[in-house]
Amino acid sequence: MSEHLARVHWQRDGAAFTDQRYSRAHRWEFDGGAKIAAAASPNVVAPALTDASAVDPEEAFVAAIASCHMLWFLSLAAAAGVCIDSYDDEAVGILRQVDGRLAIAEVVLRPRLRISGAPASAERIAALHDAAHDRCFIANSVRCGIRVEPG
Repeated sequence: MSEHLARVHWQRDGAAFTDQRYSRAHRWEFDGGAKIAAAASPNVVAPALTDASAVDPEEAFVAAIASCHMLWFLSLAAAAGVCIDSYDDEAVGILRQVDGRLAIAEVVLRPRLRISGAPASAERIAALHDAAHDRCFIANSVRCGIRVEPG
């Protein structure tokens, strides 16, 4: 149906390598031209070996799930006549042992909406979130639990 490309670039730049003290900072480039500083999480490697200001893979994973959910929610809300003025989510991914390996075991989405026009009931909003979750390509691609806690 479609392909989605990402280029990941890292370079040693003369630093020692086999002693495990190389920088984990790298760059992501996308087909639309976006370039994003990326690095290992400072929760995973020593802060001196990474760039805490860069996006780490775990954050990107959580953001991809939250973004996909939001895009489907907005589309479904618009089709249902629910006018969303703003959507803010402070999503969190929980890293823990699963079957003896570290994994993002759960992602919690915490969308906060501002709606104008006719009010929508909590039940209607929950149904839109359920429908968005069912359609989200990213959610359908992962095995971790995803919980939505609308505010």
